Amino acid sequence: MSTGDALAGSDGALRCPWALSTEDYVSYHDDEWGRPVHGDDALFERLSLEAFQSGLSWITILRRRPTFRTAFADFRIEKVAAFTDEDRERLLADPGIIRNRAKVDATLANARVLTGWSEGELDELIWSHAPDAAARAVPKVLADVPAVTPESTALSKALKKRGLRFVGPTTAYALMQACGLVDDHLEACVSRGAAARV
Repeated sequence: MSTGDALAGSDGALRCPWALSTEDYVSYHDDEWGRPVHGDDALFERLSLEAFQSGLSWITILRRRPTFRTAFADFRIEKVAAFTDEDRERLLADPGIIRNRAKVDATLANARVLTGWSEGELDELIWSHAPDAAARAVPKVLADVPAVTPESTALSKALKKRGLRFVGPTTAYALMQACGLVDDHLEACVSRGAAARV
């Protein structure tokens, strides 16, 4: 059974079709994706992981997330900002993460930039770009879900202006989806509106 592009999983519940390809995705889709995330460190983690995902499948990052968290000190901004050249070399030699030099360097540089921000400033900046939910059409099929929006373009520009790297409009929109600034669960999906029910 399906409604629009939403498909029934093994439990009979309709979900966004991408969520049904692996058990890892089902859990991530049901419990995390599209639910509000707040806190500078938590948002730094999501921003960093979205940057590492660029050009790759999200499942690649999701399955390595525990290793990423260990490698990057649970994405505590102050700790990552204090990483040394030896830490950088350790990261570039770690097979448990994505050993992309530009992405590793961007993560370390972003942490150093963010240490100069006030507490809550990253959270405030990101969430200030959340669009008015009432003004957004509810996606019925996957084709209704954009990859970039005016808000994500504005967020990307704001982050870049403040010195952050690897934060293009597509990455910014993926962050907005993952962190609940937008609800892109399909209309028939069991998780549609879940954030509002928390």
